Amino acid sequence: MSTPEKNTDAVYDATSLGAPKMMLLGLQHLFAMFGATVLVPAITGLNVSTTLFFAGLGTLLFHLITGRKVPAFLGSSFAFLGAYGLVTASGQNIPLTYSCFGVAVAGLVYLILAFFFKQFGARKVMRYFPPIVTGPIIICIGLSLAGSAIANSRSNWWVAATAIIIVIVCNVWGKGMVKIVPILLGVVGSYLMAMVIDPAARAHVAETVANARWFGLPVIWENTALSIFGKDFDSGMLITAVVTIAPISLATIVEHIGDMCAISSTVGKSYVADPGLHRTLTGDGLATAVAALFGAPANTTYGENTGVLALSKVYDPKVIRLAAWFAIILSFCPKFAALIVAMPVATMGGVSLVLYGMISAVGVRNVVENQVDFTKSRNVLIAAMIMGLAVGVTYNGSIVIPIGAVTISLSGLAVAALVGIALNAILPGKDYEFGVNELGDTSVNFGNSER
Repeated sequence: MSTPEKNTDAVYDATSLGAPKMMLLGLQHLFAMFGATVLVPAITGLNVSTTLFFAGLGTLLFHLITGRKVPAFLGSSFAFLGAYGLVTASGQNIPLTYSCFGVAVAGLVYLILAFFFKQFGARKVMRYFPPIVTGPIIICIGLSLAGSAIANSRSNWWVAATAIIIVIVCNVWGKGMVKIVPILLGVVGSYLMAMVIDPAARAHVAETVANARWFGLPVIWENTALSIFGKDFDSGMLITAVVTIAPISLATIVEHIGDMCAISSTVGKSYVADPGLHRTLTGDGLATAVAALFGAPANTTYGENTGVLALSKVYDPKVIRLAAWFAIILSFCPKFAALIVAMPVATMGGVSLVLYGMISAVGVRNVVENQVDFTKSRNVLIAAMIMGLAVGVTYNGSIVIPIGAVTISLSGLAVAALVGIALNAILPGKDYEFGVNELGDTSVNFGNSER
């Protein structure tokens, strides 16, 4: 990939702006990541305070590993939303703690890929994860989640519709920060709508917030993945969670690489070359693994904050680290977390409906902008098998594999990802080359597709 031209309009040393402006810039980045980051625990049932704490801590860890060079914020990943609703072959829900352990292992997959990137280079490694594999997988991630969004929206379609309309209007006609944070505005607007038209929702919010404390620790041992290793430990459930969730990392790794390319283009520095994808992947992977072990969602680099970089023209990573500290401070306020937890179900449904559809649309974009040739039989076969298995297995029950006393249950996405990667590796005619098409390389971002 060619080195981006340096942006001469940039202000690289934010310290020279003075403390007040630094604070405002940090708050702006906090505002940009906030709506999407807290929406993930609100949907999945994970702890909001824990999520904010490890979003901030993960960002600081990422900056440390990358030599404090990359102005990236790490927030909750949408790609793993389906991982927290897994069902075993017996029909019982897998506890969030087991799912979190699976997400932690997915974070460790980043480290393996980082090693390969360091040893063999991005172009050789990415030949095994081309858009014909990652695109259909991303499409199926969104489609597999859409049903839950509809179910939530049915509780009050007026509230859900309010969220949908606000997100669409802000995304299409919004300017400046309004265009960057449509999800947050959709949540706030729909939330207020529910408070006006639904007395029951209003009473629930008031009671939940009133009963919460002003100060509390953001990490609860019972919610951590480490707490599963007790007397009730279920090895089969753990293996099922790991095997099912880990392949999702293949899509988020591609998202990470696209974000690094996008940030490079925005700032005018090639972060793919320095500090290198092996370092950025390591930082992202470790941040995800640590967060998941302690009961927080997977982390990922945020396109929303890349939009803020382009808007403010201030690319100094110090500003991002300031936003990370703000997130950590906010995580110690359970009363604030209670406000998120009490969010009306229809609000989550409306925003999620747009979000899940956007995830699938990003998969389509990944295929289109990389100009995948569907006149080739190999590409048609790979896409057909991925989508057929992902949808078919999802709607007909997991594939159960008994191994001795342990039963492993594979979800549709897990089977589809494994088969897609294998087919791409085996079938002749691989033609994808990473770094040639910048538009295609930056086409995967689940949070904000605007560039």
